[in-house]
Parts: sequence; C-alpha cells; structure tokens
Amino acid sequence: MTRQEAIRILMLSPFYFRMTLPDRKELIREFCTLHGKKAP
Repeated sequence: MTRQEAIRILMLSPFYFRMTLPDRKELIREFCTLHGKKAP
C-alpha cells in the first residue's frame, strides 16, 4: 500500500480532518506499517 492509497482510505473518516498534521502523519505511518508498506 502506498502513502497515497492510505491517505485516500483515511480521508473517508471524519475524524481524520479533526487531527493535527503531526497526528495525521503518524496515523498514515502506522496504517502503512500495518498494511504492508512502511511510510517514510
């Protein structure tokens, strides 16, 4: 899974937009790690 795919999926959640940018970055990193590819 690429970062763009992860972001596309996470943007479906209304909670994603309530998070701060550093929190979003961490969420994307964790999501990619859990689903097969590490985010930088």
